[in-house]
Amino acid sequence: MPEKSPAEGHRHRLRTRFLQNGLGALYDYEVLELLLTYAIPRRDVKPLARMLLQRFGSIDKVFDATEYELKSVPGIGDNAAGLILLIKALGARCLERKISHADIFENQTAVVDFLRMKVGGSGKETLVVLYLDSRHRLLAYTCTPGTVNRVAVFWREIMEQCIFHRATAIILAHNHPSGLCLPSPEDVALSRKIRDAAAASDIELVDHLLVTPADFRSLKQENYM
Repeated sequence: MPEKSPAEGHRHRLRTRFLQNGLGALYDYEVLELLLTYAIPRRDVKPLARMLLQRFGSIDKVFDATEYELKSVPGIGDNAAGLILLIKALGARCLERKISHADIFENQTAVVDFLRMKVGGSGKETLVVLYLDSRHRLLAYTCTPGTVNRVAVFWREIMEQCIFHRATAIILAHNHPSGLCLPSPEDVALSRKIRDAAAASDIELVDHLLVTPADFRSLKQENYM
């Protein structure tokens, strides 16, 4: 049998380290390097992995990048960008499943993890609305992107979704692209406005969550609502 090339041997060793010891056995650039081997099979991708970290600053920010931002890195094409985006979307899907059939109140950590994965690192402020049944189980959710520091909220559209999904309660959530996990006066005013509008329609506003990649705040628990 032909001998493996040095590159193939290196890839094999990376995979073996991961399978035997998990991600903790790999540096961040090695994690990206291993991932890229599945999208770029016949090329030394270590320099590309290092370039991604240098471009975005950390491994979590690599996965928060958009397709356009990823493909702006020389060497990252459709396959590599698609795989990186797929990994993040798959993570969000798995976290979504964890909160789909249980009381939201009993799974706040899972809810926060889902929201942070979904929009916490987004470069645009994004509104997420979770639609819940009478037992506070997730029925559906919507994501509405805005700009770098603002997102429009239309109660009529939220109400239409409540009727469509037969929701009796909602949770609002949004991210701060600045990374500052502190409710603004506008956030507080919005919470109270939506709370009152929801109550008039027999809809409970359970909470308004603010998320960033590293933190979260509950406006209800901190008495902003």
